Amino acid sequence: MASANQLLCIVVPCYNEAEMIGLFYQTIKPVLNGLPNLDHQIIFVDDGSNDGSLKLLNQLAQHDSGVRVYALSRNFGHQIALTAGLDTVQGDAVIMMDLDLQHPPALIPEMTGLWRQGNDIVSAIRTHTADATWLKRVASDGFYRLINLLSDTQIISGAADFCLLSRPAYEALRQFPERHRFLRGLVSWIGFQRAFVQYKAPPRAAGHTKYTLGEMFKLAVNATLSFSGTPVRLAVRFGFATIFISLLYLVYIVICLFTNKELVPGWTSIIFLTTFLGGVQLAFIGLLGEYIARIFEEVKRRPLYVLKQRPPPAGPDAPSSAAQPLK
Repeated sequence: MASANQLLCIVVPCYNEAEMIGLFYQTIKPVLNGLPNLDHQIIFVDDGSNDGSLKLLNQLAQHDSGVRVYALSRNFGHQIALTAGLDTVQGDAVIMMDLDLQHPPALIPEMTGLWRQGNDIVSAIRTHTADATWLKRVASDGFYRLINLLSDTQIISGAADFCLLSRPAYEALRQFPERHRFLRGLVSWIGFQRAFVQYKAPPRAAGHTKYTLGEMFKLAVNATLSFSGTPVRLAVRFGFATIFISLLYLVYIVICLFTNKELVPGWTSIIFLTTFLGGVQLAFIGLLGEYIARIFEEVKRRPLYVLKQRPPPAGPDAPSSAAQPLK
């Protein structure tokens, strides 16, 4: 059973979400206030917003001592902002969630209930997204199929970054120094006892998504290259297969010469083979270059992020469960 002094932290990245901040706070605060025997703390990480989001977050922190605001010096990206939030957590459990309310706060009581039953990880599985286009749905489904085909770490389709982590689980995540982060993959990789809850994601209440198709593609590339060496192994196999086909073609030419079979003159076959083999070589040199570039970025050992604002030191009464939503 959870004791009265247990603390639940909510880590929320924020990038240009001025339209959503007040609504998110007013929605999640009653849910957190209703959790029995749990104090709570909301940790906002501003990811270089330029629309006044940081000012609004600081106003919330002045109103509610349970709100902690960190600000990155520039936009480092969603995964890094979540990492920065995890690095500050000191509670008994943490929930990572987005501010757009497509991660329903109403799921928090069920997630904390499963945590109290002994689960170190509670992942929310999205079964449907109300405002997702067919292209986004197809791309998302295709990504999970591809990553699970290539990687030894199986990632459940629909299990995004909306999850609860116990102290042992989030402390395990803190040990990963890699720059190209894919947190939902790392959550699967660390193991621990895990439970799942399903939900349907509602449409955004305001604003627009910051996860464009370009950002999704970048995340997919990072996930594939971070969790699998299979593409390089496939490149080697494909290279040998191409050599084998070329040798078969050479045997065919030799047979034609010995049997006096006339070969059709022309450049078609030469051009085809040259462009085909050249394309294969360039593609796989590029693939190797991606891995080498990641090695280069890792060995520089630069910090993952830079903070330009930290909250003041927390007092003994900082975790709050009594403050009311702003009117």
